[in-house]
Amino acid sequence: MNTKLFDYVERHNFIYDLSGVTKFLCFMIAGAAVMFTYDIRVMVVVFVVSIIAFLLSQITFKQIRLMVIYVAIFIAMNVILTFLFSPQYGVEIYGTKHVIFELTERYTLTWEQVMYQGSKVMKYLAIIPLGMIFILATHPSEMASSMNRIGIPYKATYALALTLRYFPDVIRDYQDISVAQQARGLDMSHKEKFTKRLKNILNICIPLIFTTLDRIELISNAMDLRSFGMHKKRTWYCAKKLNAKDYLALFICIALLALSIYMIIFVNHSRFYNPFT
Repeated sequence: MNTKLFDYVERHNFIYDLSGVTKFLCFMIAGAAVMFTYDIRVMVVVFVVSIIAFLLSQITFKQIRLMVIYVAIFIAMNVILTFLFSPQYGVEIYGTKHVIFELTERYTLTWEQVMYQGSKVMKYLAIIPLGMIFILATHPSEMASSMNRIGIPYKATYALALTLRYFPDVIRDYQDISVAQQARGLDMSHKEKFTKRLKNILNICIPLIFTTLDRIELISNAMDLRSFGMHKKRTWYCAKKLNAKDYLALFICIALLALSIYMIIFVNHSRFYNPFT
């Protein structure tokens, strides 16, 4: 089975059998449930549901390896920069101060700051698995049709579908060019100096750019020959009707959103859960 990075791999399980519309709406609804609140209890519930859905999808780590690296770097930078620029913001939000250890008068780590930044990290962790499911467990053409069905212009959705189809081809081209260049003696291992490695990588990127431009021209000509964009609406070959599984998934996500709103209005009386009072 081909499970290369960003490749759509056809599988048959609960997640893959859902309509593209359902997966998109679930992603948006669960995202709203997480973004509305800073109650870490709600976010943990959404996170657990997301992880269960991700495991059910049977997406392999090889498909998401690069995403995981980028997400980890983004979260780490977010945590560091938030503490550097707003080290006492958690104290301002929760109105108390419980010191863990003190570096300087300004940079004092408190449980309130840990709670605030932990809630921010949990926001990302709760919703990113659902985003990966929508991208990797939905056929690109069905993804375009599903987004068009909820009102997004088909030109924009078709551009997204083409982008997702195009990523695996670009990666394969890069790997092929890289192997060819290494066969000619270009060393990109850690044994080579950084500046030399950078120069060798540029020798790969230049032919990759020309290959990409050729493919873009080919796709543009094919779309022009098919009169793409002449009409305001279009029909879709890949489109699924909603069934019982879709309604179940939507019900779960709507329940998560309802839980988030309930906790904000009736329990916490604000977006923040304050365990320090």
